[in-house]
Parts: sequence; structure tokens; C-alpha cells
Amino acid sequence: MDPELIKDCVHCGFCLPACPTYTLWGEEMDSPRGRIHLMKQHVEGTPLTPEMAGHFDACLGCMACVTACPSGVKYDVLIESARAEVERVHERPPADRAFRALVFSLFPYPRRLRALRLPLRLAERITPRLRPLLERLDPRLAAMAELAPPVARPIWLPPRIAARGRRRAVVGMLTGCVQAEFFPRVNAATARVLAMEGCDVVIPPGQGCCGALSVHSGRAEEAARFARRTIETFERAGVDTVIVNAAGCGSSTKEYAELLSADPAWAGRAGALRFLDFAEFLAELGPAAERHPLPMTVAYHDACHLAHAQGIRAQPRALLGAVPGLELREVPDAAMCCGSAGTYNLFQPEAARELGDRKAEQVLTVGADLLVSANPGCTMQIASAARRHGEHVQVAHTAEVLDASLRALSPKTLTRPPKPSTPRSDPSLEPAPIPASGPALDPASGPGPGRGDAGTGTVGGERAR
Repeated sequence: MDPELIKDCVHCGFCLPACPTYTLWGEEMDSPRGRIHLMKQHVEGTPLTPEMAGHFDACLGCMACVTACPSGVKYDVLIESARAEVERVHERPPADRAFRALVFSLFPYPRRLRALRLPLRLAERITPRLRPLLERLDPRLAAMAELAPPVARPIWLPPRIAARGRRRAVVGMLTGCVQAEFFPRVNAATARVLAMEGCDVVIPPGQGCCGALSVHSGRAEEAARFARRTIETFERAGVDTVIVNAAGCGSSTKEYAELLSADPAWAGRAGALRFLDFAEFLAELGPAAERHPLPMTVAYHDACHLAHAQGIRAQPRALLGAVPGLELREVPDAAMCCGSAGTYNLFQPEAARELGDRKAEQVLTVGADLLVSANPGCTMQIASAARRHGEHVQVAHTAEVLDASLRALSPKTLTRPPKPSTPRSDPSLEPAPIPASGPALDPASGPGPGRGDAGTGTVGGERAR
């Protein structure tokens, strides 16, 4: 915890109404200002007590306070360093250690998540009956079971998808962990939209976790390992621009150079890669494909690590607003976190549940046909909160809405829940041949983002998920 960063806080209190935990409990030590005071005490010599660690653990890391702060306090940097200090010196109770070990041995590993598909499918019908037992055993286990989405059909993605028409850019695509295994339609739609907008899309096989869950939980060394692997993966693929369609992953990948700053060589390699959010990239690239009417009402949810951590608010709304026939509606109190916050809804289920209930209620008041969210954690959190109260909220990603418009699909393809079935390849995602040198870029498209030749990438003929 950097004392100089701590000094930037002038205790003005602008952060208080923006903070979810202060809003819930009204406790000073559960506000950004209060937590910064605890950090100051610790760097001045006060031991890190269990109570102090509890206040740091209770922070969602939503970064709403960073947006609200007029003094530019880098609370994001401070809370991550505080969490790393907690992990270094605080001894958690055995049950806590065991549950955290379970979470971090499972969620950052796509193959392990994939192995959960059959148990989750079998558990879908019995989870309501199991919930009271799980609550008695450990509320966190009940939260994990409740959050699990319906098992979706796997979609196999080719390692390279050719641009439709003239090639305007070459980009890599991060497939993620939870996104790839629980929301495969989002990755398929992302790849299709990028291709229809004139991008060659390179999807390296065997991608692992980007490190987002680890870095947001104070596990810096683990996060750095994941970051180095991700950097190597896209270096080998021969791309310098990587598109990310999950808000938490996008926030973390943009901070790789800072995460790896202790090693100048790795920090330089991180800086050579440009990680961009899906909506951010398309807004920069500009439209090329024709938008077809999509007559429906859509509510847009601001994922915290997109709106607050990356400052991306206008771009998704502009993309959605450009779809003919689509009516965009705003969710009340949009800046307040839904309670997902990476692993927060697993480690702090009571607070997360209360925030999720509030968010679901606000979404339902809008009366839209569809909720659009750019983060898989938010999608699971809000849908789960609605189910808990006997309601249904159909959620889609910005990429899925654009995909439906560009392909002239019915709105029902977005509002109808997907049916699970056996894995398949999507005929709309045909693999492209890997040339020795890529075709010339459209000279009319200008310098633009994501330029370069991915033809020397080593994705070969394997198939990626």
C-alpha cells in the first residue's frame, strides 16, 4: 500500500453514496474513505487484524468510488494492494481457506469448468431441494449452486475466421473461462460480428485464464503467471490487438504492464499488445455491415469493470442505438454494482444477494424484452436474483444483439432461452485458410485498429473452444 497514494484522499465523502457496502450498512469502515483510513493505520505500524481484513474483504472492488472521486484517488490500486497484503499476512479460518482453494482451483481453469457441465445439468432440477441443506452446510456452497446458469450447448470455434468482404483488421479474440464454458453463444456471436465487420479473427486454441479473478482477489503472483501465459498465446498467434468480451477480463488485461512492472521485459511485452473491449473496438473501427431491424425493447446494464474500471459507457449504447427498430431503455441507479464482482458473490453471499435483489428489481421495473450485459458474472447474478423471486430475466451480450441484427434474425432468437444439446460446430463460423501472408487490407479503411498480419500464427489446424 503506497503511502503517497493514501495521502491523495482528502476525506471529502463523495465516495460514500457511490459505495455499495456503505449503501447497505452505513458503516464508515465499509466505505472507500474508511478503508483508506485502515490502510493508513496499517502502513504506519498497526497490525492487520481480522476485523481490518474483514473490511477489505467486504469491498466489491466495483470502482464506483474511482468514478465519483474528485481528487483522483487511485482506490483501485490501493484495494488490490491491500488484498495482496491480506493474502500475505492474514491467516483465514480453515473453512475459509478450503472454500477459497476450491474456487481458485476451479474457476480459472476452462477444462475443469467443462468437467462440471454434466453434474450441473443433473443438478438443475434438484438444486431447489438441495438449497436448504447447502445453506446449513455453508451459505457459500448454496450461492455457488444458485448462481449456476442453465447448461448451454458447447460451440466449437475454428482457430481463424476470415473477414467478410475486404479485410479491415486482424484481431485476436480472448475466449475466457466462464464465458467460454457457460456462455459459448457470446463468443460465437463476437467472432461472427467481428468477421462481418471486416476482421480476420484469430482464436488461439488452448487459451487459459487471463488472471482477472486472481488479481481482483489479491493473488498477484498467480495473476502474473496467467498474464504471462496469455501474452505468450497471442504473441504466438501473431496479433497485436486482442478483443475481450467480458468486462472483468478486459479491465485486467489492460493492466498487464502494471501487474508485470517488476520485470521490464515482460512489462514491455505486455505493452506491445493492445487489449480492447468488444464495443470499444467496434466504435473505433466504425460500421461496415448492414444493420437489419430488430423490433424489441432492450435495457442495458453497466458492468462495473466496463463502466468504472474502463470508462466504457457510451460505446455499447451507441452500438445498440444504431440497430433499427431497437428501443434502448436505461436501468435506474445504473452505476450501483449488482453484487457479482468476480468472486464476491461466492465469498460474501449475503451482501451479494441483497445487491442482486435490488438490481433485479430495478431491471424488472424497466419492462424491457431483454437485458444486455457485457459481463458473464453480472449475467448470472441478475438472472439468479430474478429466479429467486419467481421472475425471469432473459440476458444477452451486446455481441449477440448485433449478431442478430447483422444476420437479420428474429428477436425471438434473443429472448428464447437456449436448449442444451450435444456439442457442435457452427456453420456460420467456418474456419479460414491460414495464408503465408494475409491479403491486402482495404486501402479505404485507413490505418485503423488491429492492423498486422496474423498469417504466421501457430494456430495450425486445431479447433479451439
